Amino acid sequence: MNDYQLNHCQRRTFLADMGMGFTGLALGAMLQNESRAHEAAWAPPTGDPHFQPKAKSVIWLFMNGGVSQMESFDPKPMLSKYGGKTIAETPFADTQDPEKLALARVSAPDANGNQRNKLYPLQIGHKKHGESGIEISDWFPHIAKQADKLAVVRSMYTTDSNHGAQTQFHSGRHLNDGAFPTLGAWVHYGLGALNENLPQFISMGKREYWNKRDGHYLGPAHDAVPMRVDPKNPLDFSKPEVEFSRSAQEIGQDLIQQLNNQRQIEYPRDQAMAARIASYELAFRMQTSIPNIVDFSQESAATQERYGLNQPHCRDFGMQLLAARRLVEQGVRFIQIQHGGGGAGAWDAHGKLKANHTRNSLAVDQPIGALLQDLDQRGMLDETLVVFASEFGRTPGSQGSDGRDHHIYGFSVWMAGGGLKRGVVHGATDEIGFHAIENRHYVTDIHATILKQLGLDSRKLEIPGRKRLEIDHGHPIDEIIA
Repeated sequence: MNDYQLNHCQRRTFLADMGMGFTGLALGAMLQNESRAHEAAWAPPTGDPHFQPKAKSVIWLFMNGGVSQMESFDPKPMLSKYGGKTIAETPFADTQDPEKLALARVSAPDANGNQRNKLYPLQIGHKKHGESGIEISDWFPHIAKQADKLAVVRSMYTTDSNHGAQTQFHSGRHLNDGAFPTLGAWVHYGLGALNENLPQFISMGKREYWNKRDGHYLGPAHDAVPMRVDPKNPLDFSKPEVEFSRSAQEIGQDLIQQLNNQRQIEYPRDQAMAARIASYELAFRMQTSIPNIVDFSQESAATQERYGLNQPHCRDFGMQLLAARRLVEQGVRFIQIQHGGGGAGAWDAHGKLKANHTRNSLAVDQPIGALLQDLDQRGMLDETLVVFASEFGRTPGSQGSDGRDHHIYGFSVWMAGGGLKRGVVHGATDEIGFHAIENRHYVTDIHATILKQLGLDSRKLEIPGRKRLEIDHGHPIDEIIA
């Protein structure tokens, strides 16, 4: 603790003691001693990177429900060759592999003689793209045009086979473990602001109740600020019920600040109160800055068309991604965009996979391709890390007749920019997309890679009384780092 912080803490304790008598005096002493004890073993983040960063901001694109890896960024033509056969009837049955053996067993005929879990053919074609020759499904033609910007990781795995895996991907921990901070919260906790008039951690899109919060034990100050792409109402409670002049607002804000300061003196350790005060003050500053961000009239017609704002099927997602580019331009650190949130998630395709993925890819493909191109043309991609992820993949076998079940043993994530290599593929699944068999990565390896590019060492991001496990930290995927 520096001299200013120490004097500030002592002053708050003294003022609180004066207002609470001898009881307050004892409490103040206890709080001060506790603070000194913590300081002896731990120092809070300074807001500075731990080492030289390569990226300043992250745009985190999350596809809720589970994107099929075989029909997106890890095509498997063997599925079509052996489509309609059970895994036991193919060369890929492996009695030494417990998961494949289990699948072969449940592929046996049911009581009515019907075969189950037959391999399901690919529902869309695929091609090699760019100089890198990365194979991408025909459902993503606009992203495919940016193939030489991508670092595709085809060997991801996770452990939650239900949609709590959405939280697991964000936090690194299974829902049964409890509530843990998300990656965005750790970034917010570890790094200082690039723009004091904007929130440093923003969330767009619907989030299900199990994936609603970010800060958890770091405190509510590290939750993402939810934002809508609506110039008239982009943030909850960001505008008064009736119009006030700017000078009247400033007088009211000054009075509220004085009252808040008094409460902070009385309750210096109340994290929720501190978060509310900080959010109120930030909201006041954002009343002019945020509406400007989502005022797309400042963008050219060509840019708006590139993001698909003129097309109903991708307009909403396109607006979110154009807003994300504008937010990064203004210095926002972490922008978390959820596509298809609510319930299990829009990409959950137990049946009618072709219709499901056709509809969803149309909603996201053009805006994502535009974002990558736009960032690169503006010279921003090298300092902005774009992530495309989903909580898990989908099974090689069918579920019912025309869909795929949840699959945790091998799926794909790609990243672009932020000091990563361009046009590379890392890791691999087997011939039918069942298992990650080469350079396997748990979800926190993605976290570790992002933190490294932002100049953060996760082992220095801890708080007293909260020991983090090795799995929380993960390991950077150095093979895709430039």
